[in-house]
Amino acid sequence: MSDLFAYKILTAEQYAQFKADGVFHGAPVDLTDGYIHMSTREQAAETAAKHFAGQDRLVMAMIDLAAVRDAIKWEESRGGALFPHLYAPLPISAVAGKVILRLDDTGRHLFPAGF
Repeated sequence: MSDLFAYKILTAEQYAQFKADGVFHGAPVDLTDGYIHMSTREQAAETAAKHFAGQDRLVMAMIDLAAVRDAIKWEESRGGALFPHLYAPLPISAVAGKVILRLDDTGRHLFPAGF
């Protein structure tokens, strides 16, 4: 895959710990599966809806894939789509940006314009 960025959705608490530690070893599901789950731009909204329904103030970190290139594997997951999976701890230095995902009046996550 040639995407430049992947997206990792975290709770506010997970992101605060990530920032404090300088490295993220994974959410409970990541630790169980043995890799850090991430999504492409096209997959992020569905990931938020499926795995973070009703959770407000999520942090969506934009990950520079060049910074973790050797540890990324593109693997089939939901519906046969290829997802970026990180087989190493995620350094804070790989975060190229972040947005806070809020819920709208219907409980859906609001993504930035053009996302």
